Amino acid sequence: MSERSLSGRQVNTRSTPAKRSLTVAVLNGQRQRVHVLRAAALSDTILSMTDSRHPQPDPSAPPRSLRDLRREYESEGLHEADMNPDPFKEFARWFDEACSGGLLQPDAMTLATATPDGRPSARMVLLKHFDERGFVFYTNYHSRKGRELAQNPYAALVFYWPELDRQVRISGTVQLGSREESEAYFRTRPLGAQLSACASEQSEMVESRGVLEARVRALLSESQGKDVPCPDNWGSYRLIPDEFEFWQGRIDRLHDRLRYRCQPDRTWRIERLAP
Repeated sequence: MSERSLSGRQVNTRSTPAKRSLTVAVLNGQRQRVHVLRAAALSDTILSMTDSRHPQPDPSAPPRSLRDLRREYESEGLHEADMNPDPFKEFARWFDEACSGGLLQPDAMTLATATPDGRPSARMVLLKHFDERGFVFYTNYHSRKGRELAQNPYAALVFYWPELDRQVRISGTVQLGSREESEAYFRTRPLGAQLSACASEQSEMVESRGVLEARVRALLSESQGKDVPCPDNWGSYRLIPDEFEFWQGRIDRLHDRLRYRCQPDRTWRIERLAP
C-alpha cells in the first residue's frame, strides 16, 4: 500500500451528517439487505415485549439526563467475507469513506499511553500520514505522552466517526520517526504553528497565556525573513500496529466487532468479538 499523507489533504471542519439508507445496503448486495431486514424484525420483536413504562425520548426536546441522549444505531453490518485481509487497506477504505462523508475532523484520533506502572493517559491528536509501516503523528518529545512513550513504548489509537456509527481501534508499539521526516513536515506547517511549537514547553506549568504569547512575538521578531528551524525536542512518532478492531454500531446494541491480530508470519487473522 502506498503512503497516505494527510498534510496537504483537505478535511472537513464543518459537520454534515452522513446520509445512509437501506439503498446503500442493497448496493452492497442482497445478502446485506436481508441482514438489515432481519435485524429490523429482531428489533420489532424486542420492542413488542417492552411495555409503555419506557417510551422513546423525543429527539426534538432538550436532554434532561444522560439517559435522554440514548440513540439507536441503524447501520448495515460487517461481514468477514467483505473485509480486506489486509487491515491497512481496510482502514484506508474506512478513512476514505469518513473523509468523503462530510464528517468533522475525520483525522482526529485518541492516543492512549501509559507509565511503566500502568497509569494511563489519553488525548486527541491528528493523524498526519499512514502506510503499511504504521500511523504517524507529531508532538513535543518532552510532553507527557513523549515521556511516557520513552519509558513504555506501547500505545493505542481510537478513531470515532459517529456519523457513520463506526470506530477503529489500533494498538501496537511506537517508534521515533527520522529527523529528516520531522524537519520535512515541520516546513509544511503554517508559520504560526511553527512558532507555537518553538514557544511551548508542552505539558509544563506556565504562569499565564500572556507569557506564551510574549514568547511567540519574540520568536516572530527574530524570524523575520528567515526559516523557523524545527525544534530538537519536536518531531514524529510512528505507531506500528499488531492489532486492529473495526467496530460498526448495530441495532439494539448488537454491534459488529471484527479484530485483526498479527500472526508470527506477519499475516493477519480476523476474529469476531462479542459486543
